[in-house]
Amino acid sequence: MATLPPSTSQQIADAAGLNERYVREWLDGMVVSRIVEYSPENRTYSLPPVHAALLTRAAGNHNLAGFAPMIPQFSTVESAVVESFRNGGGVPYSAYPRFSRLQSETSGPVVDATLVQSTLPLVPGLVGRLQAGIDVADIGCGAGHAINVMAKAFPASRFTGFDFSEESIAMGQAEAAQLGLPNARFEVQDVSALALESAFDLITVFDAIHDQAHPKTVLKAIHTALRPGGTYLMADIAGSSNVEENLDHPLGPMFYAVSISHCMTVSLALGGEGLGTMWGEQKAVAYLEEAGFHDVSVKRVEGDIINNFYICSK
Repeated sequence: MATLPPSTSQQIADAAGLNERYVREWLDGMVVSRIVEYSPENRTYSLPPVHAALLTRAAGNHNLAGFAPMIPQFSTVESAVVESFRNGGGVPYSAYPRFSRLQSETSGPVVDATLVQSTLPLVPGLVGRLQAGIDVADIGCGAGHAINVMAKAFPASRFTGFDFSEESIAMGQAEAAQLGLPNARFEVQDVSALALESAFDLITVFDAIHDQAHPKTVLKAIHTALRPGGTYLMADIAGSSNVEENLDHPLGPMFYAVSISHCMTVSLALGGEGLGTMWGEQKAVAYLEEAGFHDVSVKRVEGDIINNFYICSK
């Protein structure tokens, strides 16, 4: 619809290769939701450009519709989450078979738009070091897109992605092979049991610490795996540890819902802490300092409405 002129439901259905009756009912729902505009005289529907700019893949990292596919994924675990309300515990990661792919589709445009251009330059001198060649790890790398983007941008550096999901690691390996990246490798690894010492100059974690069963253990393992003078760069949800300070958070309701439906419950399923999506800046800084990091600074990146970026030194 972003590229069509005002069209009838049949014209839109034909363009999409879909059934007209279903398309018409969906369109009418979008009209009363004030997303699609409708002309009663011509019985045509149109998607205003200002709406298309936030609701289509062409919107890139501004595409708010990217979160929508998570809803049917979370609905499949609804009964298990309800049971956890009654009896405690949680829902294991294995109960979310499509999560890795959906998360990659959501985070990928943000990584493409901001990682090399805006996020890595937050650390003074880091881009020059990456260009010269250093060892980098991404902990809880998911489908590995961030590793592959960095490996392509900085061929002199060496990149390793760690994640406990075999499916995610396979996705990262496949993308690296497709892009021809000899400096990117991936390893299935429970990061709470990461036993590496002074192995990396830079370690990154993108929105994964709050999912961990034992986040303090993971942060200490990261600290140990860093070389002296190394940098830890952590992206995590921008919010407060105090709920009263999140009342005006534009994505707060969604993040608390996601926490119950995934982030908190997968941690509790492993007997973990259950930090939750909105563990907040205050607690994050305290955990980083407890793990041994110093000079912790918190920054934001234009174009990323989701994350804080924590820059830590060893």
